[in-house]
Amino acid sequence: MKIETMAVHKGRAVDPATRAVTPPLHMSTTFERDTDGSYPQGFIYGRSDNPNRRLLEECLSALEGGESAAAFSSGMAAIMSVFQTLRPGDHVVAPSDIYHGTAKLLREVMAWWGLQTTFVDMSEAGAVAGAVNDATRMIFIETPSNPQLKITDVAAVAKFARGRGIHTVCDNTWATPVLQRPLELGVDLVVHSSTKYLGGHGDVTGGVVVAASSGGLFERVRQVQHDGGAVPSPFDCWLLLRSIRTLPYRVRAHTSNAGRVARFLADHPKVAEVFYPGLPQHRGYDTARRQMSDFGGMLSFRVKGGQEAAFGVAARTQLFTRATSLGSYESLIEHRASIEGPQSATPEDLLRVSVGLENAEDLIADLGQALGD
Repeated sequence: MKIETMAVHKGRAVDPATRAVTPPLHMSTTFERDTDGSYPQGFIYGRSDNPNRRLLEECLSALEGGESAAAFSSGMAAIMSVFQTLRPGDHVVAPSDIYHGTAKLLREVMAWWGLQTTFVDMSEAGAVAGAVNDATRMIFIETPSNPQLKITDVAAVAKFARGRGIHTVCDNTWATPVLQRPLELGVDLVVHSSTKYLGGHGDVTGGVVVAASSGGLFERVRQVQHDGGAVPSPFDCWLLLRSIRTLPYRVRAHTSNAGRVARFLADHPKVAEVFYPGLPQHRGYDTARRQMSDFGGMLSFRVKGGQEAAFGVAARTQLFTRATSLGSYESLIEHRASIEGPQSATPEDLLRVSVGLENAEDLIADLGQALGD
């Protein structure tokens, strides 16, 4: 079954009570037991499971080609559940260019847990091997990376880790299962901020962990979900399923627009550098072309003139909204270093762009006038 068909049909069934084609919303926090004390439908309490969450998890597991999925109330809750499967004293290898929220979680919150982390440039061959030690239990991959769109060879890292009994996790938020299939490349778990492309409308927050195998590591993720309770509401799950039905077509439109915008920026005299893996001059172009079916809707670029010039470009845009987040229908632009804080390694002249579903020519014209054409 192709991904367009799965996006429409997985996690969806005609409601047997009403024959409604769209699954109904089940807001109940508790479920009636049978006279013998059993739960005939398998639902006990809203924290442990819910009909809408179960449908969402079935759909997301199918889209990523996994055996199981666990939905969470945010992308960070999903990522934290993965790190909470580890023990104090365990070691994680993570990318040096990574979403600043994940880096902050590892450096601060999980450091209290006793977790050790080494950050390396995963786009460099051999960097991961050089960072692994006897305590390493997990390699966390983010590709394309946030915000410099560095590319990690997922299959190579997964093969290296598997030979040493190390778990691998890939944040697939930016690529989505439409463009990249990390489980097929050998990783153990995939995580998403479903707030982004999976939701796609800027109106729901969520996260998910999808597992290649229902046993082992994922059993611990499920326990964290069940006992910790950082779960999405039934309505959040319903909204995400509504959005996923159009995911393949939205992602392709985002990607088409981003490619055109990236090529325009690459030729602009006031742009110092463009980070987009679909440009042949990008360092990770060959790897991205091998492991992705297309290059995604995200890009970053550096403005000549430094931070002040970058802020000026963002301020002059009219169609791009200056805001955090990505993957929704509208185009967003943001100066990343100023939000990432003092530990940021992001260049001060860099703007991150989430290319939306507007007409590409309109977006290009807007950036052109903002750059001073």
